[in-house]
Amino acid sequence: MKISEMEDFNLSKENLNNQWKNNKRFKLGVYIGAGIIGSLVLFLAYRQLIWAPADTKADDGWWSALNYIEKDSTDQAIRLLVPFVKKYDGHTGGEIGQYLLGTQYMKKGEFQKALDQLEGVSVDDTYLATMIIGLQGDCLSELKKYTEAEEKYVEAASNIENEFTSPQYLFKAGLHAELSKNYERATAHFTKIKDEYPDYANQKTIERYIARVASVKSK
Repeated sequence: MKISEMEDFNLSKENLNNQWKNNKRFKLGVYIGAGIIGSLVLFLAYRQLIWAPADTKADDGWWSALNYIEKDSTDQAIRLLVPFVKKYDGHTGGEIGQYLLGTQYMKKGEFQKALDQLEGVSVDDTYLATMIIGLQGDCLSELKKYTEAEEKYVEAASNIENEFTSPQYLFKAGLHAELSKNYERATAHFTKIKDEYPDYANQKTIERYIARVASVKSK
């Protein structure tokens, strides 16, 4: 679920709870929405509602920030989230806030600040942790730390292997191995996609990338 799609979505806690219990498509959207603010926030919100003790002040803080984010009021969201994250660090609401803060820094192009926040987010759900690792890779890529970005994408790809996120992150890893001129690793990443994820390989015409790396290596 993208932020643009959330504008008409009822973000009340009661509706969130009902959607999780009764709407299978909603659940699926939460799990496959890699890197999407809405998906992660909604799942973490559900965790807080069901498993975590009620904390009205913590709830109010990040829900208020989400309202600013929906309106593309990035600076206002950041101003609200910075003190909120410091105050509620370690609480479920604080983890939601820290994730939101990281994404807002990314939106402003402040990728080191974003990386610092995303590295501090702690979630138990493996799918969501994988998404966060992938976003860390995106930040490192923007910082032109291509080898470190590649390592993050490999970590994300292997964190929980599946047909959806694993080949995507392996593909990013291959591209960044190329950027760092490590053509052996690039070939390995692309070849793994070819061998283990044929649908994605066909979609991306992965043979073309393998051939491209081979031609560079032969020069």
